Amino acid sequence: MNERPDPDKLLQRVQTEEQRAARGKLKIFFGMAPGVGKTFAMLQAARREARAGVDVIIGYVEPHARPETQSLTFGLDLLPRRAVAYRDRTLQEFDLEAALARKPQLILVDELAHTNAEGLTHARRWQDVEDLLAAGISVYTTLNVQHLESLNDVIAQVTSAPVRETVPDHVFENADEVELIDVAPDELIDRLRSGKVYVSDQAARAIQNFFRKGNLIALRELALRRTADRVSAQAVDYRQQHAVAAIWPTADRLLVCVGPSPMSARLVRATRRIASTLRAPWTALHVELTGAAPLSADNRQQLEANLKLAEELGAQIEHVAGADFADCVLSHCRQKNISRIIVGKPLQNRWREFWHGAPVYDLIRRCGDIDVFVISGDDEAVGPRSVSRPLEQTDQRGYFWSLLVVVVSTLISWSLSGTLDPTNLAMIYMAGVVFVSLTMGRGPSILATVLSIICFDVGFVPPYGRLSVSDSQYLVTFTVMMATGLLVSQLAERVRRQSLAAREREQRTAALYALSRELAELPTAEGIVASARRVLKNVIGTEIVLHTTDDIRKNETADDIGVIRWVLDHRQPAGAGTSTLPGTGMLYVPLVAGDRCLGCLGIASDSQNVTARGRELLSRSRMELLEACAAQIAAALERCELAKEAENVRIQAETERLRNSLLSAVSHDLRTPLATLTGAASTLAEQGEALSSSARKELAESMVDESDRLHRLVANLLELTRLEAGAIQLHRELQPIDEVIGVALARLHRQLRHHPVVVRIASDLPPVLIDELLMQQVLVNLLENAAKFSDRESTIELVVEKQNDRLVTEVMDRGQGLPRDREQQIFDKFVRGTDAKASGSGIGLAICRAIVELHGGTIEAHHREGGGSVFRFTIPVDERAAGLFSAGSSKIE
Repeated sequence: MNERPDPDKLLQRVQTEEQRAARGKLKIFFGMAPGVGKTFAMLQAARREARAGVDVIIGYVEPHARPETQSLTFGLDLLPRRAVAYRDRTLQEFDLEAALARKPQLILVDELAHTNAEGLTHARRWQDVEDLLAAGISVYTTLNVQHLESLNDVIAQVTSAPVRETVPDHVFENADEVELIDVAPDELIDRLRSGKVYVSDQAARAIQNFFRKGNLIALRELALRRTADRVSAQAVDYRQQHAVAAIWPTADRLLVCVGPSPMSARLVRATRRIASTLRAPWTALHVELTGAAPLSADNRQQLEANLKLAEELGAQIEHVAGADFADCVLSHCRQKNISRIIVGKPLQNRWREFWHGAPVYDLIRRCGDIDVFVISGDDEAVGPRSVSRPLEQTDQRGYFWSLLVVVVSTLISWSLSGTLDPTNLAMIYMAGVVFVSLTMGRGPSILATVLSIICFDVGFVPPYGRLSVSDSQYLVTFTVMMATGLLVSQLAERVRRQSLAAREREQRTAALYALSRELAELPTAEGIVASARRVLKNVIGTEIVLHTTDDIRKNETADDIGVIRWVLDHRQPAGAGTSTLPGTGMLYVPLVAGDRCLGCLGIASDSQNVTARGRELLSRSRMELLEACAAQIAAALERCELAKEAENVRIQAETERLRNSLLSAVSHDLRTPLATLTGAASTLAEQGEALSSSARKELAESMVDESDRLHRLVANLLELTRLEAGAIQLHRELQPIDEVIGVALARLHRQLRHHPVVVRIASDLPPVLIDELLMQQVLVNLLENAAKFSDRESTIELVVEKQNDRLVTEVMDRGQGLPRDREQQIFDKFVRGTDAKASGSGIGLAICRAIVELHGGTIEAHHREGGGSVFRFTIPVDERAAGLFSAGSSKIE
């Protein structure tokens, strides 16, 4: 038996140890109920650590008004609690951020299952503990057995009191140390009555309800069992890490060997009764011998029925493969620390045991310190035994070729009989037998062996022509020839079987690899479904039906909809070949990923379209392969679902950010002109006649300016909304660019009255195909932006020229300029310049970019030499359209 450790497991163990070394250590003080002394024991342990020089701090401890517990907190550093307002009161909670900032060596956090108040970092306290451990801080905490997630329904059944605060089992299982704090139920009830757990009125109610003695006994048993299970798992891990071969009989673990015999069902039931008596876990193991003939369809069906019975009775199902039955079973037992093996009494004849071996007797001889129980079975109960079919049907031509090989060997021997001794001639026959054994199979090999002995005896051993031997030494020759022929045929048959098994395993691995490789590259559920159908069709040899939950919701009238819904609801296979709705012509396997069922996979079980290979795969119920494929498909579908959810979350977050930015920007820009309008209008209304004509004119002009400003803001918002929604259709016309510039300058004459504007337009510019109103909006926004971020009386320049087939327009100012790292970001929505004095919503430049890109152009901004900014946009020039325009065509849609 090979005891060499697995390098992959060693590497995984080293990596796990490195990860655990970087984390803090978690110790759980575990008990059956409140009042057993968990917090008291935790504080005592913490004081011992503090005396040893460890930096210990109390993060959160609930003393429950118990003087003995409160006295143990004296002398230990106490982390201030975090006050959290909740409804009409203030809650005192554990402050995770303060603990991470303080970063002690050891922190005490009581009540691991506690639910945090709203507004804290995590919803549950065990999540706070996970953050502390990840930061390298060791944690002492407390936990009652009723708070374990896997026991939630059991606790509710026992105590009739549902527990809503639970802790995932992996937190308990991954703890570095668990210390059980145990007291007798009567002692705990005495503590309740004496007021050491709750106040008198509350204690009396607790004794009548949760703390009834029967409840405490059940809770105590659960706590002891979970602690014992954890210790047992630690023992198994230690044995595996240190390659301990000897069995440690610390707890009974049973294993029953299950095969295709009907007797296996009796073994399974007997093992279940023994396990119930011993209260021990048990495993049903099937060993697939690599050199054995494949099982017939009846035997395979019987094996599946036996394994399913074991699973229904609570066994853990395991499959192992190997060339030696005893070696596989004993290796598995030593790996899992199994102390007892249950096998069936052999029922085959002695000559079959001699020829094929006796695995049970071999197992008994080599079991060592493992107990082996052999259970007998009645022949009537066993019934007729199915015979495994041959590896493959031997071609009848093989027998003809074996006869031909013997004839050829005889002719060769006859031609050499004058020069070679009879014993050497026997080697010629032996060579022919070996050739037939390696190429033709077992039957032709046996035929060739028998015929070779007869021909050799009749033709070359005196007396010639008769089946008799005058020299007894030839009997040895005949015996060796017969034994060699049978042995070689047996070995050749075993090699072919092993080759077939290896080929099937390779095909299975190749199918999984091909499926995983294709699914990893597909971003959509539709692509995943199509790829999975194609790959599985090549494996099974028939069409594959793959239903996602979305498909099922859209098509309620699909075939076998009842079976499909049952598979989705129960997350178990159903249909042909199962015990659930077996009359269906399809086998359905659920696609389960995490806690969600994303669909089901359907395979035809008995169809004329199924190839011979497909029927073989289904007859052998390749459930492991199908379930592995289903798991990969489900994982790929889940990846798509998570990607969609992440994209939706991102879009929602972006929408919320834009909404907040819009409200922030627009509220200010709306408030400023409205305030000016209100102030000017109220002044005119209250003091109009007392004001001079120049003052009234100035107020009226300010009202007009602010009205224009408000109008532009609303127009920009509506324009941006239409652009993003794709609701704008360009109405292009050939227009001279100087006319568009003139209209834009006229619209801004009030805003530009304090800025000299220099316009330079090349003389040879052709008309351009543009939407005149939208292009005016671009120029208006750029010129207004230049005026807004420039000092009064500073010059604004507008330059238009033609470069190759593009019309280039530049708006230049002498303002503060643009930051070097924000020259392209300035065109994003709600991004504003650096001048805090200038008002603006940050949408004007975004509108410019959208309009220019609609025209097939580009827009950019950069810092201007000597100070200021340059905004430059280009749009294409259609020379053909310009030529038509000059010829008399004035409008082109």
